[in-house]
Amino acid sequence: EIMPSLVGSEMCIRDRNDQTVSIIKKEEEKKMIKVGKWIAKHKILIIIIGIALLIPSYLGMAATRINYDVLSYLPDTLETVEGQDIMVDQFGMGAFSMIVVEDMELKDVAALKEKIEAVDHVKKVLWYDSVLDVSVPVEMLPKDLREAFFNGDATMMIALFDNTTSSETSMEAVTQIRKITSKNCFVSGMTGIVTDIKQIALKEMPIYVVIASCLSLIVLLLAMDSLVVPVLFLLCIGVAVLYNLGSNIFLGQISYITKALTAVLQLGVTMDYSIFLLNSYEENKKRFEGDKERAMAHAINATFKSVIGSSITTVAGFIALCFMTFSLGRDMGIVMAKGVVIGVLCCVTLLPALVLTFDGAIEKTTHKPLLPSFDKASAFITKHYKVWLIIFLVMLFPAIHGNNNLKNYYNIDKSLPSTLDSNVANAKLQETFNMNNVHMVLLKKGLTSKEKTEMLDQIKDVDGVKWALGMDSFVGAAFPDTMIPSNLKKMLESDEYEMEFICSKYKTATDEVNNQIDEIQKIVKGYSPESMVIGEAPLTKDLQDVTDVDLKTVNTISILAIFIIIMVVFKSISLPFILVAVIEFAIFVNMSVPYYQGKEVVFVASIVIGCIQLGATVDYAILMTSRYQKERGLGKSKKESIAIAHKTSMKSIVISGCSFFAATFGVGLYTQVDMIGSITNLLSRGAVISTLVVLFILPAMFMIFDSLICHTSIGFAKKKSAKEKKQ
Repeated sequence: EIMPSLVGSEMCIRDRNDQTVSIIKKEEEKKMIKVGKWIAKHKILIIIIGIALLIPSYLGMAATRINYDVLSYLPDTLETVEGQDIMVDQFGMGAFSMIVVEDMELKDVAALKEKIEAVDHVKKVLWYDSVLDVSVPVEMLPKDLREAFFNGDATMMIALFDNTTSSETSMEAVTQIRKITSKNCFVSGMTGIVTDIKQIALKEMPIYVVIASCLSLIVLLLAMDSLVVPVLFLLCIGVAVLYNLGSNIFLGQISYITKALTAVLQLGVTMDYSIFLLNSYEENKKRFEGDKERAMAHAINATFKSVIGSSITTVAGFIALCFMTFSLGRDMGIVMAKGVVIGVLCCVTLLPALVLTFDGAIEKTTHKPLLPSFDKASAFITKHYKVWLIIFLVMLFPAIHGNNNLKNYYNIDKSLPSTLDSNVANAKLQETFNMNNVHMVLLKKGLTSKEKTEMLDQIKDVDGVKWALGMDSFVGAAFPDTMIPSNLKKMLESDEYEMEFICSKYKTATDEVNNQIDEIQKIVKGYSPESMVIGEAPLTKDLQDVTDVDLKTVNTISILAIFIIIMVVFKSISLPFILVAVIEFAIFVNMSVPYYQGKEVVFVASIVIGCIQLGATVDYAILMTSRYQKERGLGKSKKESIAIAHKTSMKSIVISGCSFFAATFGVGLYTQVDMIGSITNLLSRGAVISTLVVLFILPAMFMIFDSLICHTSIGFAKKKSAKEKKQ
């Protein structure tokens, strides 16, 4: 007798708790509907405010600096980065370029050198006449110096700049040097590469937006039942993009990659929110016939509730990028996550105002749906779930193998066309002087001339080192320090350090140059532990080490974050495993495509694609799962619930996938910068693969694991009525 009374009491407490939660939800819903009514009533004011906010957005966008050097995002704690700072602080220089001059008289080269030195922010130019007068025969130069600066009819100068590689002043200096040099001159080096990236990006970025908008417009015209609606959608998202770019002023600067992808990704990711609002508005217009403002208020409420849940996973994917030690990830993560939040706010404020204002035009341009019914296709897919399961199992291990063995490349110049001035100059440097890199040694003072000579001799013996020059090399080791020209000494020596140059035959980001750097560092540290090896190749080596760790970190964090979100949303232990596994499979398939094509992928693409594809496309799986949960909760059978969930969500998933594909595909085809092209190609292909995997594989997973899902989740069993509970 006691047990039934206890059970009854527990049921009463649960019922009261359920009623309390229901009352709170209704109160929140009333508040949101009230806000929605205010927005609908003041639609013109909302539009005016929206237009007015474009002014500070434009000013903020113009004032935000764009960084074109990805190496500058390495952590400040790295020795190579500290060395760059020491170069600027103590030597007054931070970047350099090698200038190859062919078929020119020495006196003309000397005159050219003077012109280059006269360019603003060129600190000094190192050449033959830095040591001897041009009237002195070249043969009188020390052998190392002669081999470094001359080869046949070609000679090389080293231009030293007074600022860092990606500074505006260094890039402007390279631009000016290119203008004053002839066709026989080739300006190489990292600053030249960064300058070319800037020029391409400035030219291409506006076209990215045009391509993405045009292709998205085509998808929307096919998907929507009105000709005006797609224009309003693009207008609203365009405004949200401008708000996002303008608010970047609080960051001070953003990467060119971030700026290039902001509009494209925001367009692809937030389009769903606009579609949901319009569909909800059309439904509520039938419910509240003749009262459009009330219909929109309820649509805003429904959209806000739905979109908040949908956007959290996308934001989580972007926020995961912020945990990278390579701060480009934080740069992209903050801007993209901010873009999603701004997109949501515009979707429930500006877009409703626009739709209500142009509702007459929307109705006038309404036409029959262009997309066919997906009911037959849906029935076919769910009926043959075993076939898709077999395909999944067949593809699983090749996909994992391809994903795990895909190689990345890290040399920045490889991501650019070979016809660019910087790449032509780098090729000329390799062809003429058999050199690809110049490392610099910041040698802590305190070593004797003998020790410095011994150290350089050991460095020369390292594989791939063509020559190694210190201050003594300019006059010969047999001569005392007093013989070194004062202007040269002043340039290569500070109060604490002495600068030395090492020429490498090996290309940046290769195993050979990385091993070479390790050997050189071992030698340098052996003589002077406080000394350091810096330059493009050492920085890129650190980039490899840092991003290899970041790749694992961000993937783990994004999976964990989205796992927890799904677990909380569905109150399930099993569903997070299934949904995350389905999208991760789609990511593996996507990443394995370039592996089986025999291609390498730029390192940035490998890092960000997992987070973005998971965060942006897991929504497709969540949409279908929500309907599956609802139908199972109403007491329908496994097959019926899955069939209804698939049929009702298929069109929305296809439109979402196509929107994401349209926003990214065209940019990937057009751009000359592989850093951007790789990301957009992977995202466009990923959108298609995720769409197919969710439509074909996820229903099969529900069929197989239905019993497990129902037993490990809340809301998948039919709720009992009060009478059933008492019985």
